[in-house]
Amino acid sequence: MQQTLGYVAFVVRDYDEAIDYFTQKLGFTLIEDSPSRDRDGKPKRWVLVAPPGSRGTQLLLARASTREEESRIGNQTGGRVFLFLHTDDFWRDYRAMSERGVKFVRQPREEEYGTVAVFEDLYGNKWDLLQLKADR
Repeated sequence: MQQTLGYVAFVVRDYDEAIDYFTQKLGFTLIEDSPSRDRDGKPKRWVLVAPPGSRGTQLLLARASTREEESRIGNQTGGRVFLFLHTDDFWRDYRAMSERGVKFVRQPREEEYGTVAVFEDLYGNKWDLLQLKADR
């Protein structure tokens, strides 16, 4: 048996501002941006983004359509780190992201498992930028 995690829904306020953030600030690739409809037949979009070179899970940018969904924007995990962006070159990506205005809320540090720093996305969700050590 083989299974993979295909998409992670990421609740956003606006498709275009989220696409801009992910592609311009984080350097992600826009995989798909197609018109769609919700359960009630209202127009929406199917928007997928992924880190460059990624062959795995993609983010599904899902515009909030209810008050409850809107309440989750920026706090999808109750303040914990939400997503872990793995990299093959921590310092390259840390510098590039910093130069593009990504807000790091915890400075880089060396841990037994690798090099890590915490940043906030455009809504305030926390992410780890992480380069695992080769033996992990």
